[in-house]
Amino acid sequence: MNDRTLDTSDLDNYMGKPLQPGRMKEPLHNNDFRRWAQAMHYPNLLHYDTEFSAEGRFGKLVAPQSFAVCTDDGHGATPACVGRIPGSHLIFGGDEWWFFGPRIFAGDMIVNERIPFDYVVKETKFAGPTCFQRGDNNYYNQAGELVARQRSTGIRYRKDLAVEMGSLTQTEDPVWTPEQLTELHDRKFAWIESLHDLGHGKRFWDDIDISDTLPERVFGPHTIASFTTEWRAYLFTIWGGTHRVNPDFEAMGFDPAMAGHENDGVMERIDPELTDGAYFGPSRGHLFPEWARYIGMPRGYGYGASMGAWIIDYLAGWAGEWGQVVHSNAFYRGPAFTGDITIQNATVIDKLIDDEGRSVVQVDCKMTNQLGTTLATAIAEIELPRRSSGGPLGDGAKESGE
Repeated sequence: MNDRTLDTSDLDNYMGKPLQPGRMKEPLHNNDFRRWAQAMHYPNLLHYDTEFSAEGRFGKLVAPQSFAVCTDDGHGATPACVGRIPGSHLIFGGDEWWFFGPRIFAGDMIVNERIPFDYVVKETKFAGPTCFQRGDNNYYNQAGELVARQRSTGIRYRKDLAVEMGSLTQTEDPVWTPEQLTELHDRKFAWIESLHDLGHGKRFWDDIDISDTLPERVFGPHTIASFTTEWRAYLFTIWGGTHRVNPDFEAMGFDPAMAGHENDGVMERIDPELTDGAYFGPSRGHLFPEWARYIGMPRGYGYGASMGAWIIDYLAGWAGEWGQVVHSNAFYRGPAFTGDITIQNATVIDKLIDDEGRSVVQVDCKMTNQLGTTLATAIAEIELPRRSSGGPLGDGAKESGE
């Protein structure tokens, strides 16, 4: 390997070929949804409060739409990280989601069918030659219904080039004064109030205009503790929680110091602590600043799959329980770092009846930090009920809308 080579020759052996599916070991529980909503900073009563949800559309707790990725054994990254790239590491580059209608409830068993899709190598300022690899995750419930499809993008790069080319000067967390934290809390609560204000009500498609803006959402500052809470909400991080795929990260070209036994079912029965990516292996850069710098990051940083969940939760919370996100295509520009806050805004850019007869609004969503740095962008379509009949959401709105 010369100074600027990224060898992707092995990847063609995997494209389009199904991998071992992701499978849970036990049915889902309401507490899985509560833990997820809490970890993703999503205080929507529909997903954690029994009394509130019992009075709503579903009559019981329902998982957030973003929860589908929680049922996988690897953040949805597995089909976007196949084949050997010597000397490489991986971060998330984005997620495209399609939702097909069925919701996830306690007692469900979800299976993820995984198929590598494609890849391309591009030159980046971050790490020189960089591989953008995509893979599909198809989430089915026990009835065989397709709940959602996630097309993940893995960014695979030379660790040594990222360290050489990256800026590691901003290694310290920003400091927030008590006054600033009080102001942040007020901004956070304004968005929470918007969820309470909608309650079990319906946000009608008829009432939405192009150029309408969604309420600002703010959360953070992020910390090692908050990122750890996110990690623990993923079911695959629990010992014995999923059927393991036993990946060989060194064989995939990962730097040996970042390989380890994450998701190794054999080692899980011998010394499970070694299988926990938060402590050892490819995921520990998120929670240990020295390992973050080892792979070219200045300090602890958040999970790409969580960024995808933040986007879906933000849009689904605005839509309310009578609406749903039907499609979202998100591109991640950079991670959330410890000490930073995350700010979400979105604008309605189109309004239409789609080919399936659904009443849809299209939104342009942007995620930034306190410095105005863009963390992610997304274009998404959200189905909303109509005052007139037309489709399941429209009929529901007609029956009880005022």
